Amino acid sequence: MSAQRSGAARSTSLGRYDRRVGFKVGIDLVSVEAVEESIRVHSERYLGRVYTVREMRDCSTPAGTPDARSLAARFAAKEAAMKVLRAGDEALPWRSIGVRRDRLGSPSLELSGAAARLAQERGIEDLDVSMTHEGPFAAAVVIATVATN
Repeated sequence: MSAQRSGAARSTSLGRYDRRVGFKVGIDLVSVEAVEESIRVHSERYLGRVYTVREMRDCSTPAGTPDARSLAARFAAKEAAMKVLRAGDEALPWRSIGVRRDRLGSPSLELSGAAARLAQERGIEDLDVSMTHEGPFAAAVVIATVATN
């Protein structure tokens, strides 16, 4: 039986179980070439619609141009987060899901607006993200902790 279906018990400092916790997982794979093409064809329109100001700053080369590999990983993270949020037919602005890096370089997700509201409605308590890029592909996995009581 999966952890999502059965839930995992969370213990308190007293050793008792206070509620059930479930998990949701989203994964996505993105072609770096597709992101390069979007930048080439749509330039600022694409970049401004999909990526936050912080993401653009974090994904710029030393020359100040967009790093398509890093942006592709963030695009994959946004798609994986949408899968966890189970947005379905609900339109979510791309920029309502942002990837941040802490001072040590570890990524985390920052939800705002419609994505934050949807996460709250779905009972999502915490999100974790892992991203990678290698050769022509970028990928991300998002895990959500969901209260099931």
